[in-house]
Amino acid sequence: MATTFNIAEAPSRFPALNKQQIFMDNAGGSQVLDTVIDSIRTYLSNTNVQLGATYPVAQSSMNAYVNGYKAGAEFINARPDEISIGVSTTQNYLNLATALSFEPSDELIISVLNHEANTNSWVRIAKLLGLTVKWWTPKNPTNPDCDVETLKPLLSEKTRLVAFPHASNITGTITNVKEIANAVHQFPRALVCVDGVALAPHRSVDVKELDVDIYAFSWYKVYGPHVAQIYCHSRIHDQINMLGHYFKSSEPQTLETKLTLASSNYELTQSIPDIIAYFGSDRTSAWKAIADHEEELQAILLEYLRSNDKVTIIGEPSADQHRRVPVISFLVKGWKSQAIVEEVEKRSNFGFRSGHMYSHRLLHDVLKVEDPDDGVVRISFLHYNTVEEVKGLVDVIKTVLEG
Repeated sequence: MATTFNIAEAPSRFPALNKQQIFMDNAGGSQVLDTVIDSIRTYLSNTNVQLGATYPVAQSSMNAYVNGYKAGAEFINARPDEISIGVSTTQNYLNLATALSFEPSDELIISVLNHEANTNSWVRIAKLLGLTVKWWTPKNPTNPDCDVETLKPLLSEKTRLVAFPHASNITGTITNVKEIANAVHQFPRALVCVDGVALAPHRSVDVKELDVDIYAFSWYKVYGPHVAQIYCHSRIHDQINMLGHYFKSSEPQTLETKLTLASSNYELTQSIPDIIAYFGSDRTSAWKAIADHEEELQAILLEYLRSNDKVTIIGEPSADQHRRVPVISFLVKGWKSQAIVEEVEKRSNFGFRSGHMYSHRLLHDVLKVEDPDDGVVRISFLHYNTVEEVKGLVDVIKTVLEG
């Protein structure tokens, strides 16, 4: 039966939104769909057994788990054997960095716009193996982005991996991944490693169209449970060593087998099909509706922020959905960022945060923020936020900043 996605009905599908709290910290983690919650409860109530046995309940559990992998792969246009589901994107990258083959002369190019998840694992393995790290810095420190022209001088025959975000979790700016992949793949051993955590809740992802080698994101930021997914194109599987027990070498060599030290979490993995079903029969139309609605939301806040001379927007100042997602960070002259958060909380039930959001290098090295721990104010919307909520937020911020 065909189903249709409806933006107006979205808030009713997230039980947490029935509370007084209004969630505007969604880049840190989305709320969870009703069907996902029900699915996890049903699984734990009826089919919570170890995988691999032949009795009926175990077979039902295995089928549900396999369907979770199929849905996770379909979400990004991959094959099930090309993904691995783990506890977090940070952990998935660390596992991959440990398993990936390197040579002593290899160079790793790392964007300073990265969330630390897509930085620390590569810096760590480079230190352990004596590899060279090159830092990819933006040409515009006030509106930083991953520009291919600043990347090209860093590329060489020694390039092994280029790590960067699909969208910054501070600026919200969207990276032209395919253009970068084209440049990187001029060098045969160079791998394109993309952090999609900040983009995946807002836009459709097609890893084959993007032509990436590695892509990671977190389901707990895409309306689901606290697990994360990493993709590695099948063409690089022979470059990834298995982390599991020696006797697992006789099993089919999927990415899950190579990177997942046990199995993925059963009850959470099997709930992923319910996230896919949420988009309805026409997923393209659903993503378009989400982008249009979120553009309207971010336009309201950005318009006010641009109008206040004391405010510095970090990154892309426009609301254009082709240039940014609704992750909006800013500084206010004369204010600590956390002080603004607390003043808004005193006057309202809006929830957002301050800090470096694990993009400490971006704040310290590029934006030159005086106190990276206090960092920026970050407000992040999802499609279940409403126009009325954002207008109310602007009124409160205006009261705080202007009296």
